[in-house]
Amino acid sequence: MKPLTRTFGNALYVLPALALLGLFVYYPLIANIVYGFFSFSAGAGGMKPVGADNFLRLLDDPIIKTALTNNLIYATVSIICQVGGALVVAAWLTRLLGPRMGGILRSVYFLPAVISMTVIALLFTFVYNSRGGLLNELLALIGLEHLQTAWLADVDTALGSVIAVSQWQSIGYVCMLYVVALQQIPEEYYEAASLDGAGRIRQFFSITVPQAKEMIFVAMILTVSGAFTVFNEPYILTKGGPGNTTQVLATYMYNQGFFQNQMGYASAIASLIFLITLVLSLVQMLSFRSGKD
Repeated sequence: MKPLTRTFGNALYVLPALALLGLFVYYPLIANIVYGFFSFSAGAGGMKPVGADNFLRLLDDPIIKTALTNNLIYATVSIICQVGGALVVAAWLTRLLGPRMGGILRSVYFLPAVISMTVIALLFTFVYNSRGGLLNELLALIGLEHLQTAWLADVDTALGSVIAVSQWQSIGYVCMLYVVALQQIPEEYYEAASLDGAGRIRQFFSITVPQAKEMIFVAMILTVSGAFTVFNEPYILTKGGPGNTTQVLATYMYNQGFFQNQMGYASAIASLIFLITLVLSLVQMLSFRSGKD
């Protein structure tokens, strides 16, 4: 009876956590999928069953295709800048700089990560302002007036401007994750590589990257999931404009649910976001085989 009693006692410790997960994670997730099979408005009394119409509508909606493309671009740039670029910066801070200068720069790079994205987005509306904005004024100061534009209102620059804000805010956080991982690498590895004649670049690809594999996996999960759930930056800076140029799945879902009063369709979009992030996470887990030799 003792093993059974011990198992029951252990289950009691886990039960509160399971109850909270069920209430705040799994129930809303299942409810959202169910709502996708209905047509209703926020505050309206009735819900009309429409079968799979909302999900089939996703296949023919041109804005969904635009938003999904923008999310893919977002993810690609995030992988290059946050997963790859942050690893290079972390290696530079850890290996090439002294402890004092490295510590100062780590604080500088990490500072944007502790600032609310809403505050940062509002700040960059002034940076990108076409009249008197910091960026246009800087271009004028260095003699590049021909590059001045309305960064958030120009279809050619709006998406890139929004993505740049996200990278500026997030790269420091990912960089600090890498710094923690790189500090665990034994110094003897680098000393042995130096004795064998390996340069800095060879050491980076032969020692740093393999030893940081687990943290690279974590960074990939964070950046790719974040790229497909991004909302604050495009909504505050452009609200998906101009002409849906910067529309992403989350902003389009918000627009359909709270401005068009199509909560059923918004639930279908939310289910699409969940499916994409789930599949990508599983693919990355299988690809990296985290935790396995």
